Amino acid sequence: MDNDRTSIREWRSRALGRFPAYLALVVAACTASSGDGGSSGSGGASSTGGSVSGGTSSTGGSVSGGTSSTGGSASGGTSGTGGWTSGGTFGTGGSASGGTPGTGGSVSGGVFGTGGSVSGGTSSTGGSGRGGRSSTGGRGSGGVFSTGGSGGSTSSGTGASASGGSTGAEPTGGSTGAGGSSGAVPSAGCGKTSTMTFKAVPNQDPNASPGSGNTVGHGDGGYVTIQSGGGSRDFAMRLPDNYDNSHPYWLSFTFHPNGGNAYGVDNGGSNGYEMAYYGLQKMSNNGAIFVAPQGLGGGWANSGGQDLQFVDDMVKLIEDNYCVDTTHILAQGFSYGGGMSYAIACARATVFRGVAIYEGAQLSGCDGGNDPIALWQMVGLEDTVCGMGMATPIRDRFVKNNGCTAQDPPQPPKAPPYLNPGGHVCTDYTGCSSGHPVRWCVHQSGHGNAIVDGTGDLYNSCATPPKTCSTSCPCSWVPADVWGWMTSL
Repeated sequence: MDNDRTSIREWRSRALGRFPAYLALVVAACTASSGDGGSSGSGGASSTGGSVSGGTSSTGGSVSGGTSSTGGSASGGTSGTGGWTSGGTFGTGGSASGGTPGTGGSVSGGVFGTGGSVSGGTSSTGGSGRGGRSSTGGRGSGGVFSTGGSGGSTSSGTGASASGGSTGAEPTGGSTGAGGSSGAVPSAGCGKTSTMTFKAVPNQDPNASPGSGNTVGHGDGGYVTIQSGGGSRDFAMRLPDNYDNSHPYWLSFTFHPNGGNAYGVDNGGSNGYEMAYYGLQKMSNNGAIFVAPQGLGGGWANSGGQDLQFVDDMVKLIEDNYCVDTTHILAQGFSYGGGMSYAIACARATVFRGVAIYEGAQLSGCDGGNDPIALWQMVGLEDTVCGMGMATPIRDRFVKNNGCTAQDPPQPPKAPPYLNPGGHVCTDYTGCSSGHPVRWCVHQSGHGNAIVDGTGDLYNSCATPPKTCSTSCPCSWVPADVWGWMTSL
């Protein structure tokens, strides 16, 4: 499921009769992916040659999936009408009733504040020893995150429970920063002039109308082609506003779903800037370096570790050309992209600070998988593509690796009715090692990455122009929650 609602609707018209076959391929890929495997191993979408899917697709046409290493091309992924569901932040002010994620307790509903100051502040020790948290901010849905790297304790450390937090208009308060860190370790590119060159991002048109899915992404940057693993690979990239080569910036990777593409991640699809980079570009106030890699065949089979090699090559190139805070390299992905984010968590935990996985499964392998890493993860009770049974092994691996206390976390009731507040429940695990929190969110809806409480809408219709997020037309709680969690690291 990508984000181009227009192309998805066209695809639906063409493929309605073939829908059961596409759905079967998608479900098969996730079902086959629950076991552990190598970097391209038995996780369904890799070297076993089975049909690869890993999530729904919204880019239209016959979705090619991620090709497997020995054949079995993936043609699957059901298609929605609006992509990876758009975001928009939630709430209109005030601090969050549930507190920010601390070291434990279940928190349900709209945490991380929705305007006004966020109750968590900075981490109590200034980070995990990898550089502390953001020195100049980055907001969690409108609240001011403090500008230190130390001081200030996280709230809800004893597990205070919040009862909801309804979704609503975009928060209006708070300032954001430039995505740096007080204890940053600067990359080799700091102080240098980049030699990277950018091309126009494919399928983006400066004359495209809002909501078309073909608008141009926000900020300086564009499309980059490099050589990796013996072939050409591509990615879209956006620089922070007013980029300063003496200031270390966070580096964030966003991996598209099966059949998706980098341009849809970069421009936010039909939702536009509201959901660019799954909503985090706006959440950061354009204060970080954002990268949207393009998968091979529309997927992340990671055959022979080739996608991990691609990640390594991108990290090195960007670090050598731009000023990166090497203690805050982050990844997120939806569906098949969630599988790739999991592969990164398993194999690159010493490079990446944390990963966010939306409706993911083991689809791209898990090479290693024994090191701790910060994890944010979400799954829907109605997700029949990469459901609860595929999500919990990922969670449990890092609950163990991170030294967290195992528990049976709460979850919302199955719909109907769809609740707002109460449509999602997020749990912060207790006892986790410093810098390695696990936040687990369960919602009432299906296979999407920007869920809206109170409805089964997977496409966040209120964020698609000419509509706007408001209390009467709520948008997703997800981007604000993820960004709030990331800024707490």
